[in-house]
Amino acid sequence: MNKITYAIISSVLFLGSCKEVSKKSIPAEDISSSFSIEILDDEARQIIDPKSKIEVLASGFAWTEGPLWIKEGNYLLFSDIPNNKVYKLDPKNNDTVTYLHHSGFSGTDFTGEEPGSNGLMLNKQGDLVLMQHGNRQVAKMNTPINSPKPDFSSLVSSYMGKKLNSPNDGTFDNNGNLYFTDPPYGLPKRMDDPAKELDFQGIYCLLSSGELILLDSLSRPNGIEIAADGNTLYVANSDEEHAAWYQYNIEEPGKVSDKKLFYEVTHLIGKKGQQGLPDGLKINSKGILFATGPGGVWIFNPMGKALARIHTGQATANCAFDTEEKRLYITADDYILAVNLK
Repeated sequence: MNKITYAIISSVLFLGSCKEVSKKSIPAEDISSSFSIEILDDEARQIIDPKSKIEVLASGFAWTEGPLWIKEGNYLLFSDIPNNKVYKLDPKNNDTVTYLHHSGFSGTDFTGEEPGSNGLMLNKQGDLVLMQHGNRQVAKMNTPINSPKPDFSSLVSSYMGKKLNSPNDGTFDNNGNLYFTDPPYGLPKRMDDPAKELDFQGIYCLLSSGELILLDSLSRPNGIEIAADGNTLYVANSDEEHAAWYQYNIEEPGKVSDKKLFYEVTHLIGKKGQQGLPDGLKINSKGILFATGPGGVWIFNPMGKALARIHTGQATANCAFDTEEKRLYITADDYILAVNLK
């Protein structure tokens, strides 16, 4: 999702700096007073302890997104979209360093607010794949994930001869097919940008063969994830006039059917303590959805019942599990948060 407003002056200062960011940079004001875990259904008590502490691991960014846990090395990668960077967080020491600069826009003349990468993921070969806002493409990092001098290649940048809007989030199925969303948030003027070539915001499947298939369109498709059994696709719609999550049956790679409204939260938008819109989501191995939305992170069972809410007090963009699914990392505004799961 995009962050419509953020501190311009701090962003300008930060863009010119490649200094390390660490836990020491957390502002003096205590944001933990806005943290809480709300149990909505007893089923949630098997997933999260309502007394579990929500931790602040790092801060000082502009708008954090795309968290990705790297098993080989036990660290977290995440995007800072306005600053056009990917950062690496070592949770053991809470040290954060610049991992990639120019992560989503390779030029020097971007005039919008969100040039950087958004969603990050690994393909079956272990390559880093990035949703690049400014370059308006899905890109693969050709060099090793820990390379000091990365090189990228474009996996897809257009549909039917027209440039994509700004790929936002994606997920691979078990066969290496990539499902991704393409809202307008990376365009300098978004929906009104003169460079916008497509008259819709698509949900796509990039088959491992290289064929790009349009699955559906929503007003603002955003977070996207596939259930562990590979049969259901979930997509967030980050539109304040229709804030919701949808689900689809996956009949075969690149073909979905039976579109259903999974859960809607439009009535909460703009209310006190309900910052943010439906955005990134992750699904654990038991089919439980962790979806960022108004107020923080929502926890749903596969039937669409809201089980719990992790209140962050911040506009919350995305989340990711560690390898054992015992810890949830959360990108919330300019923070990286974490909470233990059962």
